[in-house]
Amino acid sequence: MPASEGVHIDARGMKCPWPALRAARAMRSAKTITIEADDPIAPAELEALARQQGWIFTARGPHLFAIALAVTA
Repeated sequence: MPASEGVHIDARGMKCPWPALRAARAMRSAKTITIEADDPIAPAELEALARQQGWIFTARGPHLFAIALAVTA
């Protein structure tokens, strides 16, 4: 799969800030990512990262999240 397409990150078992660091690194070359993270702090950290970068954050489940580049017209 080309890097510009969606990337999946399995960050289960990783304590913050590692899930957010992995997400930021993946977003350097991807337009969208999904990330599995079970650290209770991860949702807030991932959402803050996305907001800071102008990305779109979506919680898809208790431990599954998506981050995407904002679409500009």
